[in-house]
Amino acid sequence: MVEKKYTIVFSKRAEKDKKLIKAAGYEKKVREILQKLMIDPYYNPLDVLQGNLKGFYSKRINVQHRIVYEVLEEEKVVRIARMWTHYDKI
Repeated sequence: MVEKKYTIVFSKRAEKDKKLIKAAGYEKKVREILQKLMIDPYYNPLDVLQGNLKGFYSKRINVQHRIVYEVLEEEKVVRIARMWTHYDKI
């Protein structure tokens, strides 16, 4: 088993997104992504966001939705900003 190096924390908005993820049936996919982020938040493919989301990264859940997150390297924390978005309303 691979050792987890990072802790996942959720923004208030991401906490609300959990209900949408569950209702849409994406729990397993999201859980897999979060497990990988705890080991290496920079794993490929890595989408580095630009503009007002500079400093954030994203992982694709499906064609429409992404997990948008930032890495707080000093604290070894991956902060999930949103899980039900296509880069809007972050």
